[in-house]
Order: sequence, then structure tokens, then C-alpha cells
Amino acid sequence: MKYPFDVLGNVIIIKFTRGTKTKAKKKFAAGLLRQYPSVKTILEKTRGFKGRLRKQQTKWIAGEKTKEAIYRENGCVFRFNVDSTYFSPRLSNERKEIAQKVKKGDKVLVMFAGVAPYSIIIAKNSHAERVYSNEINREANKYIELNMTLNKVKNKIVLLNGNIKDVTNKITGGFSVNNEKVPVKFDVIVMPRPQLKDMFLREAFSLSKKGTMIYYYDFCKNDEIENVVSRVKDEAKKAKKKIKILKVKKAGEIAPYKYRIRVDFKVL
Repeated sequence: MKYPFDVLGNVIIIKFTRGTKTKAKKKFAAGLLRQYPSVKTILEKTRGFKGRLRKQQTKWIAGEKTKEAIYRENGCVFRFNVDSTYFSPRLSNERKEIAQKVKKGDKVLVMFAGVAPYSIIIAKNSHAERVYSNEINREANKYIELNMTLNKVKNKIVLLNGNIKDVTNKITGGFSVNNEKVPVKFDVIVMPRPQLKDMFLREAFSLSKKGTMIYYYDFCKNDEIENVVSRVKDEAKKAKKKIKILKVKKAGEIAPYKYRIRVDFKVL
């Protein structure tokens, strides 16, 4: 029997069906180790991503006993703990597409950055002037520092660690990081949000200006997509901002009939 799994460089994470016997798990894992010579560790997902920090739980099944992955995509390398930080290999094309949309000289803000795949891929594969990377998870921020060094982009990324609401208040009040003044408004804002009720668009709009491009991610069923777009428009009205919806895209199925969607819009 086959089971769904994700390959993250040297680590594979399998989602077994409930009731699968340990012997069957070990057999399936052994087959994957033979099939993927570069994979050294097989883990079982025992709990999906939860909460603002988007942490999951995994259990060792076979190979080397580690939870640390080394993963490559879009000409970049990322190192992270699969349990204590969030990373989705399924967003590889999304990250590439967003990086291609960034223009020369843009000041880019990435909210909910995780271990900074969006931030680093944009910094490495675009002509952005600066990428400002925000993440609340302290463990993830440690890996961001490491990944910036691994990808040689420390001179292009500025870390804005902490809760995005607090960080937004600091930005609008005017503050500096490492003696570099953080812009009050950004040209591009990327929002790969976790599954939370708060849309955080209030913060995004307060950091936007005329011409700002916002890439907003949400989760919904197929028949709820228009509701998400309506909520985006409502948040714009509350912030007294005029916007133009440019694109609504399904960015992957996360469960049966449930999708991650991306709404691209411009502040007018």
C-alpha cells in the first residue's frame, strides 16, 4: 500500500492512515530509503501544523535519528527542524513566481516568514533593494540567521522578529535595525499566513502606499473563494484604501476540497 509523503532534502515525512501496523510502516520506510538514495531519515507525521507558530509533530521511523532537514530549491538551500519550524516544499513554485514579480529597487516585506524561504528566494532571485523578513517563532528566527549565511544574502535581508502587530506599530512609529532605518511603507508585501481567523490585512494596509502590491494567502473551500475576496475588499474599505484585485489563484489543495488560495491585489 502507498501512503502520501513529502521529501525535504535528506528527510521524508509520511502520513500513514490510522491503524497502520508498525511492521507495514517500517517496510514502506525501507522501500523509500532504497528509492531515494539522498534521503537519510524517515519520519511519520503524527500531528499536522497547528497554531500561529505552525508546529507539527513527527515520529522517527527509519534511518538517521534527526529532525533537521537540509532542503534545496530555486537555487537556495534551507536548514530547519521539521517539528519546531514551518516549511512547505509544496510552495516551491509559489516562491519562484512571487520572486519573478518583484521589480528592481523594490522594498519587500514578508510576513509570517518561517525559516525565510520567501525572503531568501526573493533576495537571491530578484533585484529587490531590501527584503524585510518577519517571523514570531524564535526557533525559526535562529534558522533564518543560518539560512541567510548559507545563501549569502545577509546584506539584502533585514530581520523584523516578533509579532507582526507589534512590529507594525514599531515601523509606523519609526525605528531602525542595526542602524538602518526601516521604511514606513513597502512596495511589495507577501503574506503566506497560517490558518488563523485574523487576516492581518489591517497591518498590511497600514504599511502600504499607492502602488503597493500585496500577495495575500488564505484557506477555504472551492465555493468560499468569493467570500475571501469580499473580505479582502471589506478590510480595504475599513483601512480607507482603494484596491484592484488582479488575480485569484488556487495555490494547492491542502485537504479534500479545501485549498490554499492567493489573492494578488494592488493599492490604488
